[in-house]
Amino acid sequence: MSWRLITRPWLQYRLVPLLLGSSLAYGALVHKQPVANDSKDRKQWPRASPLIAQDRPLQEKAQPVGKPAHEEAVDPTAAPNQNDVPLFDPDPDAGAWASFSERVANARAALAAITWSRVGDDIVNLLLPDWVMDLPAYFTKLQRELEMAPGSLADEIWQEAQDPFLNPEIARRAQVRIGNDLCDEEKLFQYRRKRHTARALAKYLGIPEDQVDPSDVPTIAMCGSGGGLRAMVAGTSSFLSAQEAGLYDCVTYTAGVSGSCWLQALYYSTIGKQDFLTLLNHLKRRIGTHIAYPPAALGLLTAAPTNKFLLSGIVERVRGNPTAEIGLVDVYGLLLAARLLVPRGELGVDSHNLKLSNQQAYLQDGAHPLPIYTAVRHEIPGEKEKSSDEKDHGDIPPATKEKASQEAWFQWFESTPYELWSEELGAGIPSWSVGRPFHNGVGAVRDNGYSVPELRLPFMLGIWGSAFCATLSHYYKEIRPIVTGLVGFGGINELLTEKNDELVKVHPIEPASIPNYVLGLQDQLPATAAKSVFQSDHLELADAGMSNNLPIYPLLRPGRDIDILIAFDASADIKTENWLSVADGYARQRGIKAWPLGAGWPKAGAPPSDTAEQLEVAESASVQQAAGKIADAREDQRASSNPTADAKAEGDSNNTDLGFCNVWVGTTLERASSSEPPPSKRLFTSPSSPSSPTPSSDNDEEDNIHLLHSPSAGIAVIYFPFVPNPSVSGVDPNTSDFMSTWNFIYSAEDIDKVVSLARANFREGEEKVKRTVRAVYERKKAWRLEGEQKGLERRWTKHWKREGDHFR
Repeated sequence: MSWRLITRPWLQYRLVPLLLGSSLAYGALVHKQPVANDSKDRKQWPRASPLIAQDRPLQEKAQPVGKPAHEEAVDPTAAPNQNDVPLFDPDPDAGAWASFSERVANARAALAAITWSRVGDDIVNLLLPDWVMDLPAYFTKLQRELEMAPGSLADEIWQEAQDPFLNPEIARRAQVRIGNDLCDEEKLFQYRRKRHTARALAKYLGIPEDQVDPSDVPTIAMCGSGGGLRAMVAGTSSFLSAQEAGLYDCVTYTAGVSGSCWLQALYYSTIGKQDFLTLLNHLKRRIGTHIAYPPAALGLLTAAPTNKFLLSGIVERVRGNPTAEIGLVDVYGLLLAARLLVPRGELGVDSHNLKLSNQQAYLQDGAHPLPIYTAVRHEIPGEKEKSSDEKDHGDIPPATKEKASQEAWFQWFESTPYELWSEELGAGIPSWSVGRPFHNGVGAVRDNGYSVPELRLPFMLGIWGSAFCATLSHYYKEIRPIVTGLVGFGGINELLTEKNDELVKVHPIEPASIPNYVLGLQDQLPATAAKSVFQSDHLELADAGMSNNLPIYPLLRPGRDIDILIAFDASADIKTENWLSVADGYARQRGIKAWPLGAGWPKAGAPPSDTAEQLEVAESASVQQAAGKIADAREDQRASSNPTADAKAEGDSNNTDLGFCNVWVGTTLERASSSEPPPSKRLFTSPSSPSSPTPSSDNDEEDNIHLLHSPSAGIAVIYFPFVPNPSVSGVDPNTSDFMSTWNFIYSAEDIDKVVSLARANFREGEEKVKRTVRAVYERKKAWRLEGEQKGLERRWTKHWKREGDHFR
């Protein structure tokens, strides 16, 4: 079932009218504490006049980049191939572009028609800041630049979009890659990265470099959570702490959700320069201004060179695809890019930062980890359809079915600089081809023999962080703790709970979409793929945090072979949601034995019966059933939890709060019976942990090392929740206003506080991390030496059988 369940009036108010509405609302809010228009306060929006665009010199044509051997080289001057799939009829007056241009013109006309001098002085003084008077001039200029008239900005962008020297990918022929194995480019990256991580590990553990065999080096993944700017700032601070300790250089993969995706995008750019301290300094200069502050945003959109830099993606997408629609996600991505991808001074914008595939340049020799970006598609089965799980395993209980409708059908899509890929579909396409239509597994081309350019990063930033596209059911989850104490809440809660199966199908804000690359491939993809995915020419994608606020699933993909997963969790709901435990059902369903079942769950002191019940959830007959039961368990956990409890309750043996750093290790062994508790437990509990006032004994330490050294040991999970630290005052992720998910202003002082907290929390667990890394390294080394010894013995045995014993 499609997400297109809302009415269409939003389509009539797209790009710039949204800026006007948000600015008026914000102006009314800050008017409660009035200041002069020239105030330097970061929360005020001072007056600004429209910037005058400078002449736009054309960029020098770049040389075409080299193409991988498996790609078909295309001569830019050659005639179109008759076998190419046509893209569309390039009519400049039809389709999405004409509609988009008309909306911009209507917005400008509406603003120009207002006689501002006749608006009541009281209303103007009360609600409208001075810069509102300048909006008509902004929109007039924006409309002029977006007209496709010769010499306009939009015309210049579109002409360059068809130039294969500026956009080499348009001359490449793309095909869908069907299969679950990693793409060849990632396999080559793994080989090259291992050489770097071997040197980094030797330095990190203090081992002579010539004594470290690359095959002994653990494959380490590091991930950040969702949570908007809070997750981006906190994640950058945590990654900086790991970088300063030498740990980050040992990492092979990074992964993100929402704000952590923004963090990765900046790191792999000419702005972040692959250094987290440089990235933090950039954020201090750029996010002290609200992303929707009209003078700043419109100024960048109407002045060179930032106007071309920011608008190129929208012009290419709307002008190049008649079925494209400009929605709230486009506007959101544009505003994010104006704050995050534009450096201080605004003149040093680099178009190289606008394409995800360009990040391959930072990975060519394996010098940096491979970033993984995530999004989800929400598949909602029809009410009258009966799933194969029901046919095979009987009817699912109604309560479980209701929960499953929320949790079971989020299909994950991962993006790397190499490929966009979906596990459920078992198919992917090159990252440079995202944005072009596909038919029967072949990328479409235009009449001129070229395809459209790769989708620009601003649009992807919007998709990765589009938490506002959640369902009404998710919205209610967010506000329910706030309204719990209201009179009559019980009746309202009961009503909304009964209607949950309807609320879960409604997305008040429409998600963004990309061309559907599996169209026509239903006979070649797994039978488990949802049928509805083959019935639409677009895939609607949104923030992956609606499914899991930690990007665990892509890191468990076969072929990546993660040994250690380090998770920095800056989620707003750390104490009410257990994102690690959500992965239990996923791991069991896919036969991933090494995952530490019970990581972060069950609670301390829980009886074995609870553990058995929770493992039964993870072993449900289907992903849908497992997710439904997990959702039930999470609801029970939320209802029974007390987020305000003291994290340092002395002597409380049932205290369930986690420490600053928490370590679990999985096992590759199968459980002998369903009544067994999971063999994973939290390791290295220490007096520095908020929940562990009693120091670990020497015997406990030996047990920890033994578990990590065990031949049956699986994945080690190291979890850093972003919690308050008594050594750092002035910042509490739970109570500090500036750390709200919906806050879009961070002062330099705010960022410094977050950095201090991240460093303090990392220091609390730094030794645990190093001991874990060393233990896994020693285990892998022992495996290798044992294997080499057995191999030598086999060779000698074979030799003796063939040649005989010459010493007799």
